[in-house]
Amino acid sequence: MLFALQAPSLVPDSVWQLLLLATPATIAVLVVTAVLSLFSWFVIAMKWWQFRRLRGQANRFFQALEGAPRLPDAYRVAMKLPTSPFNRVFREAMSFHGDLAPGVHRDGAAEKASLTVTQLEAFKMVLGKEVGAERDQAGRMVSSLATIGSVSPLLGLLGTVLGVMHAFLGMGQKGSGNIAAVAPGIAEALITTVAGIAAAIPALMAYNFFAGKTAQFEGELDGFANGLVGWMAREGWL
Repeated sequence: MLFALQAPSLVPDSVWQLLLLATPATIAVLVVTAVLSLFSWFVIAMKWWQFRRLRGQANRFFQALEGAPRLPDAYRVAMKLPTSPFNRVFREAMSFHGDLAPGVHRDGAAEKASLTVTQLEAFKMVLGKEVGAERDQAGRMVSSLATIGSVSPLLGLLGTVLGVMHAFLGMGQKGSGNIAAVAPGIAEALITTVAGIAAAIPALMAYNFFAGKTAQFEGELDGFANGLVGWMAREGWL
């Protein structure tokens, strides 16, 4: 009679009670999922700040170049700005041009010198390499968001399967097949699925957002590099 009165109190009626009665396997899966979720939020905050900073640097760079009518003037203005991907590409272009066509340097800019077709192709390849390096730097750790978004639901499913197995084993040991005996174990098992999905949704959304930002940044940097080649050609540097 006493057991019958106490049995209902053993049945959890909230998520918190399910967590208190969770098995070690469920707790382990939840802890790993929580760590992955916290890491994804750290990456999201870091990349948001990084792309916000890149946008500010790009705006300042192009605003500064608007007042420079000639290439040497633009180079001097760009080198006075804080370091950014755009003035690094500019500096690499001018430096490599000076290596291809050595000449007297004045005020940080090389003298005009025409390049051969082979040298021009090498010049464009170096610019492309610099653009690619800046793109890789901007997109660093973005892929980890996709990994977390893919792994978290699977990790949650693993916890659910382990929980269901534990529930059925407990039901078999107790020799009871009613819903009251199996429901708490199934409910506990589903917590990991919920946690995995909750960790995956923001990670995948952030991955798509920052992947788009990375592609946009690459396009802007590539456009600047191509525009720089055209500018140099117009002023007789190529």
